[in-house]
Amino acid sequence: VQLQASGGGLVQAGGSLRLSCVVSGRTTNDAATGWFRQAPGKEREFVAGIRWSGGNTYYADSVKGRFTVSKVSAKNTVYLQMNSLKPEDTAVYFCALRWGSTVHSAADMYTYWGQGTQVTVSS
Repeated sequence: VQLQASGGGLVQAGGSLRLSCVVSGRTTNDAATGWFRQAPGKEREFVAGIRWSGGNTYYADSVKGRFTVSKVSAKNTVYLQMNSLKPEDTAVYFCALRWGSTVHSAADMYTYWGQGTQVTVSS
């Protein structure tokens, strides 16, 4: 399984970005993909997640109402639409996949990780 994240960049506060995560090698819908982020000097934290079967979505409180996670199964792609961005959203964003339909907020529950994409929000 391989994950390729893209779509990061530099944006002003209040702006939007859409991240993409292409997942290759997934052989079952009994899986979940999570988006995480890590700012300098901080631990990796859960942002949002989605089940491949059913499409149930989950969010960290800090992004609820601003971020939306979605997927297009035919493209094996998961998206993270980020609106109303704040400087505190600045981080490297990673997508990850785990087998099983539960979306966990703990990073160590995920087996496969993408390489990360930098998101910088200027004030």
